[in-house]
Amino acid sequence: MTFQDRLFLAAQFLLPHQTLSRLIGWFAESEWPIIRMPLMRFFLKRYGIDLSEAQRTSLSDYRNFNDFFTRALATNARDLSSRPEAWLSPVDAAVSQFGKINEGQVIQAKGKSYSVEALLGGHAGMAERYNNGDFITLYLSPKDYHRIHMPRQAKLISTTFIPGRLFSVNPLTASHVDNLFARNERLVCEFESEAGRFVMVLVGAMVVASIETTWAGIIAPFQRRIVQQHFNSQAIEFAQAEEMGRFRLGSTVIMLFEPGQIQWSNEIQPEATVKLGQPLNQA
Repeated sequence: MTFQDRLFLAAQFLLPHQTLSRLIGWFAESEWPIIRMPLMRFFLKRYGIDLSEAQRTSLSDYRNFNDFFTRALATNARDLSSRPEAWLSPVDAAVSQFGKINEGQVIQAKGKSYSVEALLGGHAGMAERYNNGDFITLYLSPKDYHRIHMPRQAKLISTTFIPGRLFSVNPLTASHVDNLFARNERLVCEFESEAGRFVMVLVGAMVVASIETTWAGIIAPFQRRIVQQHFNSQAIEFAQAEEMGRFRLGSTVIMLFEPGQIQWSNEIQPEATVKLGQPLNQA
């Protein structure tokens, strides 16, 4: 490990996560040209972002950095045609880990695992439903498209907001910060589909200004207690590939599947890149 890596990891424990993220969130929302234009130009150059894939291809068309970061894709930039039998990737991302949920544990990185029950905010009943099922962890890098879409036609069953830390999420922290995803702030969304129930966990991270959903808007980042909502009497349904949320600065999506629900495509391997709409399962 390099000195820079050690310094970065030390900063994860020393920096005031919430304060830093709120401060950066303020800059990201600023519409002042003197702030938004340098931020966007730096990001565009630093991460090699391809604006030709976006609906708006000029930086001057974005009112602030968050507007730029959560930019919509151009029509036909991804194949979002309906494929009812497929589990589509909900995001552009790198596959961090995937595989079986064994004895309530999932792999975080080589030599590290964590509890599904802890990831779900202590919900033992929900965790048991996915035991012996499958999981996949999808890491969104800064250059990626940051809207999140539905992998399958489904109905929203419940959400659980879980406050926590805001460690950076990347291969380095995944390898060195124990229980990373079960410690960070996150939103657990459980859905019902024709193939059964599945979970999408939207994980916050350092400098992520907020998590947003299409049905509730921005998830209040100052609420420091677990908040669970059930939607039995409120029909919130999604078509396959329909947008369901977005990250205001990027992070990670973790998906949980019931036993026997998915057979992975041969293209799904650790560190492989996937695109929104790409099937995760074998045809």
